[in-house]
Amino acid sequence: MSVIQSIRDKYARWAVVAIVISLLGFIMMDAFSGRGGLGQRSTTIGSVNGEEIDYIDFEKKVKAQEAAAKQQGYTQEQLMENVWNGEVMQTIMDDQFEELGMTVGKKELTDLLFGTNPPQDLKQRFSDPNTGVYDANQASQLINNIRKSGSVEEKAQLNDYLENLMFNRKVEKYTSLLTNSSYYPKWLIEKQNVDNSLISRASYVTAPYTLISDSAVKISDKDVQTYIDANKKDFEQKEETRTINYVVFDAAPTASDSAATKAQVESLKEAFKTTADAPSFVVQQGSTIEFLDAYVAGSKIQIAVKDSIFALPNGGVFGPYLDGGSYVLAKKIDEKVLPDSATVRHILIQTTDPQAGRVLLDDSTAKRRIDSIENAINNGANFEVMAMQFSNDQGSAQKGGVYDYFEQGKMVKAFNEFAFEKPVGSRGVVKTEFGYHLIEVLGQKGSDRNYKIAYMAKNITPSTETDNAASTAASSFAGNSSSLKSFNENFDKNLKGKGYNKLVAQDILPGASEIQGLGTSRTLVRNIFAADAGEVLQPERVGSAYVVAAVTEVNEAGTQSVAKARLVVEPILRNKKKAEQLKQKVGKITTLEAASTALGQPIQVADSLRFNGSNPTLGFESKVIGASFNQNNKGKVVPEAIEGQSGIYVLRVDNIGTTPVQSGSIQEQREMLKMQARQQAMYRSPLEALKNAADIKDERSKFY
Repeated sequence: MSVIQSIRDKYARWAVVAIVISLLGFIMMDAFSGRGGLGQRSTTIGSVNGEEIDYIDFEKKVKAQEAAAKQQGYTQEQLMENVWNGEVMQTIMDDQFEELGMTVGKKELTDLLFGTNPPQDLKQRFSDPNTGVYDANQASQLINNIRKSGSVEEKAQLNDYLENLMFNRKVEKYTSLLTNSSYYPKWLIEKQNVDNSLISRASYVTAPYTLISDSAVKISDKDVQTYIDANKKDFEQKEETRTINYVVFDAAPTASDSAATKAQVESLKEAFKTTADAPSFVVQQGSTIEFLDAYVAGSKIQIAVKDSIFALPNGGVFGPYLDGGSYVLAKKIDEKVLPDSATVRHILIQTTDPQAGRVLLDDSTAKRRIDSIENAINNGANFEVMAMQFSNDQGSAQKGGVYDYFEQGKMVKAFNEFAFEKPVGSRGVVKTEFGYHLIEVLGQKGSDRNYKIAYMAKNITPSTETDNAASTAASSFAGNSSSLKSFNENFDKNLKGKGYNKLVAQDILPGASEIQGLGTSRTLVRNIFAADAGEVLQPERVGSAYVVAAVTEVNEAGTQSVAKARLVVEPILRNKKKAEQLKQKVGKITTLEAASTALGQPIQVADSLRFNGSNPTLGFESKVIGASFNQNNKGKVVPEAIEGQSGIYVLRVDNIGTTPVQSGSIQEQREMLKMQARQQAMYRSPLEALKNAADIKDERSKFY
């Protein structure tokens, strides 16, 4: 041992040096070989107007919101989209604030926190339960204490809170600035009044484009390209998109897989029946249906075998029965008759925010506060007034704390039990995961037999043999399909006759997680964008199937290709060419009667046309309606046929006149329009317009 110790003492330092040198060598090899080494991989996930968004900061914000997002039912993709939109909004609006010199000064922030109109959360937390008076000094003392001696986490939370408060105040200022800038000049009001008073009568002959078959009109790629060049803004494509053909090899469970799962569940029946702790049993056995420790009305239980379950004695087990993709055992725990619905009023003193996982108020303070409120009400204080002043439940506070008739099971367990199991008139303090509630039962309606049931469920899953068979078939097809041509040939020769389908997915975006018609697979999307046009991908597991895809189109960002734009452009150009043919058929326009004869269409009359109103006869033919109010056309046949939405029109304007239109004074109309514009601005965020004008680069697809 002494020899070994001597070697350790003598050579330990050199061993450490050697290890460090070796590690540095590996790191430098990575750096120079481009495998994500030093300075090789950017951590920029995107940018807005040149301001970069860092991946590490972005990921921290995603992680910080994950718990709350999951409780609210958001997927990971939706959460990331929300965080991204927040980053974009923050950057865009900060640019606007800076350009306008818009700030929130120290005095304004102090007034915002401790003035006559503080934030609602501070007002609720620091108001006296007996007087309802906001204690600004207490709020100020807490904030100052956190600034001076709070933990790093508390200081960070406070800074985030204040930053959000100031940001929202600046957004209010910005929105107010836009809202109050609405203006309508006098000349515009006068012109609108004149336009509203106009009325015309026109006769016309129309030849619909359907008179010429689509097959008789050919649209070349050059025609489409010319149209794109003349209307480039309409065909801008901000992101690259791709199209694939794909074949699905199903790995869903077979009949033998189903039988094996049923046997597995059957083997648990006796143990499930004899256990005294059904909730723990379903957890231990990995049931896919969690135990619900609550009573559920029989009318709300929607399973085919519910009558058989209801007929069991307490402790009895029914099954296994098939429910969707699972085999299930059901154990009846208990039953009782409860009201169908109840109405209560309550006051919540919140201690925690379960969604964010944050403590808002210590337990002892919250308990003292709710007890103080209860005593005040017992001594004659008005429940509704106290709820409006002190309840942290914003969903009910402004209604005096009332939750009008809600169904059994809609509230959290302790709240629900008090509302449905206590008699009408009962009042008491109940603690839930949100905090302390003072609840009063105001009414109950109906009655239904309710059941508490434990379910032991196992999903029917494919066996290894089933999965291997689908995987092998997919691999064989992909291996024999080295190009798009061989992909198609291989499918026609070997799969089409066996009932397989070759499907198409279009307009796939680089940041997508789901392919329409196929399902969610971020990995498949990334592989699609890593491939070239015509490349066949290796099989990818998506849901309960293996997918082999071939990239058929790569549509680069920028101006759309002819192939991509053709779907939109072709109908427009086809109608334009049809219009030219119909114009040639009508020839030189002299009279409406001659045009009717040439086109073989009757003369029609549109009476009482309005320039700014509904015109049932002509529908959305704005060019025709516009020509009907042109004073130069009055009493004449318009010398050229008009190309409309549905056909060409030969038009004669018989008369243009005016009728009285009831309206207020110019000033009254201006004020009314300004008021309407301001009301609309309250519901129209300027962000979309600002986003369209911004230079936004989204590189999230490289990281996720």
